[in-house]
Parts: sequence; structure tokens; C-alpha cells
Amino acid sequence: MKSDFQLLGSLSIIDLFVFGIILLVLIGSGVWASRKSRSTNSYFLADRNLPWWSVAGSIYGTNVSLSQIIGMLGIGYSIGFAQSHYELLAIPAILLLCHLFIPAYRKKEIFTLSAFLGDRYNETARVLYTIIILSIIIILLVGGLYIGSRQLGLLFSGTALQPGYGQGILIIAAIACMLVFFGGMHAVVAAENIITLLMVIAVITVGVCTLSQPEIGGLGGLLDLDASSRGMNKMKLYLPSDHPDLPWTGVFSGLLVLHSFFWTTNQFEVQRALAARSNKDAQLGALAAGFLKLTIPFFSISAGVAAAYLFKYKYHLEGVKPDDAFMYLLGQVVPGGYGLLGLILAGFIGAIFSSIYSMLNSLSTVTAIDIYQRYVQKDASESKLLTVGRLSVLAACFIAVVMAWWSFNPDSDGNFFLTLSRNTSYLKPGIVSAFFLGVLWKRTHPISAGVVILAAPVFSIGIEWLYDYWLTDIATWRDLFGIKLNFMHRVFVVFVLCVIIQVLISLWLRKGERKSEELMFASGFRLWRVALLILLQLAFVGILYVFEQDAHVWAVPAALVVFGLLIDFSQFRNTVRFWSATLLSVTIWSLYYFA
Repeated sequence: MKSDFQLLGSLSIIDLFVFGIILLVLIGSGVWASRKSRSTNSYFLADRNLPWWSVAGSIYGTNVSLSQIIGMLGIGYSIGFAQSHYELLAIPAILLLCHLFIPAYRKKEIFTLSAFLGDRYNETARVLYTIIILSIIIILLVGGLYIGSRQLGLLFSGTALQPGYGQGILIIAAIACMLVFFGGMHAVVAAENIITLLMVIAVITVGVCTLSQPEIGGLGGLLDLDASSRGMNKMKLYLPSDHPDLPWTGVFSGLLVLHSFFWTTNQFEVQRALAARSNKDAQLGALAAGFLKLTIPFFSISAGVAAAYLFKYKYHLEGVKPDDAFMYLLGQVVPGGYGLLGLILAGFIGAIFSSIYSMLNSLSTVTAIDIYQRYVQKDASESKLLTVGRLSVLAACFIAVVMAWWSFNPDSDGNFFLTLSRNTSYLKPGIVSAFFLGVLWKRTHPISAGVVILAAPVFSIGIEWLYDYWLTDIATWRDLFGIKLNFMHRVFVVFVLCVIIQVLISLWLRKGERKSEELMFASGFRLWRVALLILLQLAFVGILYVFEQDAHVWAVPAALVVFGLLIDFSQFRNTVRFWSATLLSVTIWSLYYFA
């Protein structure tokens, strides 16, 4: 039995009024901001003048689109709270971005991360990164159009405005293309800041309304319910090492590598930090986005777990697909007539576009700066670069529309978010290795970067084959890591291999050179201390899990120890350091409390 909820049809007059006003504000903000996009610096990097709050809104809007809101609640509904690792374990990567990579990138005054690799290594590394990041953007654009069209159909279900799958793809692509084509980064950031506010309100509203249901009784009640005789064991943060989707050994290894890619080496995320007006604004913006991300586990994923109970025992709904769970839940728990549904609908409409805006903006930057200006016309004028950037937006939209129409099944039952993560993970370990060693170790040889970037996909395929067709027959390996090798385990193994290969190549080719072990880019935050703390905390949590010990009682002491060791009380007014320590402490508390 399925819910017959129709969001648009359930809107009251006040909901429709709120919905209409917000859409007008979104359109108006984009049109107003587009007036400033008259130079390459303006079109691609918003004149490098974004304040911290604008950086935060843009970073969050780039990272948390409708596909992630829908996907996170859907996996909370189908798998459980363990999906929170996608949010909680992003925090260490955000700290790396703040204290290591932002100073390194902004010191170069670059437009793209391809340029950084080209300057640090050689032209080969620059070209390979350009090709890979454009490929990843296209893949994610296709996924964004798919999930966006699917949710657009649900939003307008049962009305004359309900689009078909193909129509939804065309609508989303056309709107996103127009805003980025005419407005550039100024328009993208203006829209993303409003969308971020709407998304946070929508996530918190749905989460509060779900958790406050009498049958749930809040987050504490959900934990008690999960531990009861009717418990589904969905509020556990850690799943066995042989779990096919979210093994605890995988999230403590490969997922950290994937987060490092997204937050520190990914063009369309880092470009927001490059556009900040100062290092401090870039750092505070990234940290603020990290705090906003914590709304996802506590209000969206936990609401998905609660939905599993509500659907089964209260509403008697069966056969709800994970990617559709949010909409069915919305129809059951959010009261109408107060403007909330109108606000949520407007937030959903905006969220469909947020990450697509960012990806198209970054794609146009890479195409114009790293391809056209670098290899076609070195002395190209600003107007020519703007034209190339805009034409690349049109071309990318066309390609993504065709691929989304052809390659995705709109009636799919799978978890879209995990599928997308798995499909793009083959390319990332080599890139993370190249960036990290390039920043951290002066002796890293230029040739080594190209080798590992090219080798990573080959290693990935080879390791999967080796495990699935040989090691899986060995009982010890099969019992530890399952019949099929989870992609997070594979990512970590490939990353370690890439680091080893880079080190060996560098030592061999630089044999006899004077040693220089200092960091390429110094950081005042003592990154070794942060890294050691995180690794020790994860190791301790893992030990407690393996030996089935109660980690809950360690939550507050662990958080206090982390805060005390990271904060510098002699520089208490150092806001970047204070909020970094606070954010990591909250994360460590969560990793223990929900163990």
C-alpha cells in the first residue's frame, strides 16, 4: 500500500503564497547578481570577494543537493543511521581543507586546481586532472538530472503540471543552463545561499515533525525504540566489516579518502574557497558548512530511521522505495496550512538545481582556463574566454540530458547515492595521493603524480577482480570483508598503493639529491596533532566495537579531550581554531555516542 500524498495539491493559500514569494526571490537574486559577471575573475570566481557566510552557503549548496537530502533519508530508511558517516567523517577533510589546502591554493591565486597540479608537478598531471574532473562533473550532472527529474515528478504528482521523466530532465537542464550561462558565479552563489537556507529549514522541519511523532518520542525515544523488542537495529552507527554497503572498516578507511577528494581536491567544491575575499573568510565558510552538514544525520537520516517504524507500524505502508521515502514521509508528518509545505516545496525546487549550478560553473571555468586558454589560444581576450565558458555550459547540458535520458531507469529501486559514490570512486585515490604528497612532501617527484593518477583506475579494477575471483574463496577474507569487496575497502587499498608508488618513484628519481623534508605549505594548526588525534579516536572506537564494549560512556570525555588538545587558550580569540576544535569535538562525540 502506498501513500496517495500529493504535495502541490495539499498546499493551502498561505503555502502557495510562501511558495510563490520564495521562487520570485530566487529568480530575482539570480538576475540581480548576474549584472556583475562581466570579466573572467567575476564570471568564474565572483571577483574573489565572497564573505564567509556566502562561502558557507555556497559550499553547503554545492555539497547538499536534493539528491543528497533524498538519498540520505532514503538510506536511513533502508539501511540505517550508519549512513551518517557520509556527513560525520567529512569533518576531518573539512579541517584539512581549512588548515592545509586553503593556504596552499590561495597563495597561488589560481582559477583551477588543474593549474595547481601543473605548477607543482608538470603538464601531464594538469591534463590528467582536467580530463578526470570534467568526466566526474558530467557523471554527477547526469545523476543530478536523473534524481531531480524523479523528484520533480513526485513534487507535482497528480496535477496537470506533473512532468514525465524526460520532460523533467529538460526543464532542470534549461533552467540551470540559463542561470549559469548569463550569471556566472555571482548568480550561482546568490541562488545557493538562499537555497541553503531553505534546505536547512526543510531538513530540520521534516526531522522535527517526524521525530516528534508520539510513536517515536524524539531522538532519545527513537534510540529506545530501536533497542526494544520491536527494534530494527537501524540506529547503530557501525555495521559489520562484511556489510555490503557501509562496513565500519570501510568508512574508517576508504570513505576518509573519498571525503578528502571531495573537500580538498575537487574543483567545484574548492572553487567556493578560491572565491573568498580572504583566507579567514574561506576557512570560516568551510567550517560553517561543516556545522550545517550535521543537520543531515540528526534531522534527515534519523528521520529516515523513524520513517521505517512509522511506515510499518503506524501508516502500514509497504513497498516504499528508498529514494521516494522522503516524499511519502512529508505527506504524513508535516502539517498543512502554516506555510511550511510551501516553504519546503520551494526549498526542494531550489535544491534540485543547487549542485548542478556549481558543477556547470566549475566546468565552464576548467574548459575556458585549462583547455582553451592553455592549449588553443594563450592570448585569448576576456570576452573570448567568457564565450568559451558559456558555450561549454550549453554543451555539457546537452551531453548530460542525452546520457540521463538514455542511461537511468526512473523506476529504479536502488540507493542512488551509494551507486553514484561507487561509480566515481575508481578515479579518485590517485588524485588524492597526488595532491596530498604534492602539498606535504617537497621531494615528491613530478613524474610520480601522472603515474598514480593513471594507475588508480587500473589498480581499482585489478583489486576488485583479485578479491571477487580469488580471495573470496578464502574463508578468512570472506568472513572479514564479505563475498564482494566493498568499494570503500578498494578505495583505501588503491590509495595506499598510490602513496607507496609515489614515494618509491620520488626516492629513486631523486637519489643523491639533498633531502628536504619540510612541508611545502606550513600550517599553524599542527596538522600532525589533528591527524594523530583522529586516527587514535577512530582506532579506539573500532576496538570498542570489535570487543562489543559500550562506547556511549566515552562520548563526552573523548570530545573534551579533543577540544582541550586542539584549542590554544593563549589564542582563544582565534575564531578559525576555536570553531575547528568545536566542530571536531562534536564529531568525535557523535562517533562514540551512536556506536
